[in-house]
Amino acid sequence: MFPVPRRLRISPAAALAAALLAGCGGRADGGARARSASADSAVSVVDDAGRTVRLDRPARRIVALVPAVTETVISIGAGGSLVGRTDYDRGEMVERLPSVGGGLDPSIEKLVSLHPDLVLGWETSGRTELRDRLTALGIPVFAMKIEDTTDVFRSVRNLGALTGRGRAADSVSASIRRELDAVRASVASSPRPSVFFLVWNDPPMTAGARTFVSQVIEIAGGRNVFGDQAALWPSVSMEEIVRRQPDFVLVPVGERGMVRLEAMRTAVGWRELRALREGRGVPVPSQVVNQPGPHLAEAARAIRDAIHPGVKGR
Repeated sequence: MFPVPRRLRISPAAALAAALLAGCGGRADGGARARSASADSAVSVVDDAGRTVRLDRPARRIVALVPAVTETVISIGAGGSLVGRTDYDRGEMVERLPSVGGGLDPSIEKLVSLHPDLVLGWETSGRTELRDRLTALGIPVFAMKIEDTTDVFRSVRNLGALTGRGRAADSVSASIRRELDAVRASVASSPRPSVFFLVWNDPPMTAGARTFVSQVIEIAGGRNVFGDQAALWPSVSMEEIVRRQPDFVLVPVGERGMVRLEAMRTAVGWRELRALREGRGVPVPSQVVNQPGPHLAEAARAIRDAIHPGVKGR
């Protein structure tokens, strides 16, 4: 999910980040124009690169190159249409599937051998080689860019159209919205502590204002201490983090290579943070908070419980 150094791109979060950082494409903001009807009718949807992707019928053999998108496909009941996965997908439904490698650099040969009728890939401005090559081979590619919560809901709607599961997609979106509203209401009268969300520690990286992470922190009753940053995933100096003294430091855990919270408490620079010295460095599940998909409300609850332990479980 995050734009982290190359050595970290072994994780699902890192793979997602690399794509999010890759630049701005000409997506159709305000929602793709989708048309889908019965199970056998043609589908036409505008992707986040501004391209109209047409299918003769809803997709039945799908390879998703974005872990959060894979989860969304499953959430709308189309998991049975998945015929391949990336190295970063997790879960019983997908681990049985053959892997095509990384989301940004899959094996073309392996991917083609799976005979997909739709590939769901990253929208990466300036890096269209994969999309162009698959398109030339006659494989439709739907490019997706998911940076904030609006993008999450648009992606759910588009995937519903592409798979002929529009009603299920609407139901999933409605459920996520209800749960987010419940989290927001549970902390409506609580103080709003400042939060530093750790993307990576060397150099320190965090979430900027226009990311789903920053928005979820707000929903969870917190305030992104770097919410004034325009970049999606900015690098910030240790000195600036210490100067801002966030009330909480949230550390996603569960990824290979992610720094351990215990080590941070004694590391140069980090040990200058009162939040870490006073027990307000809190681990949060990376597989939940790093995925801009159907786990959005779960991420909000996890962050809320970390910074508002008094309302945990509501």
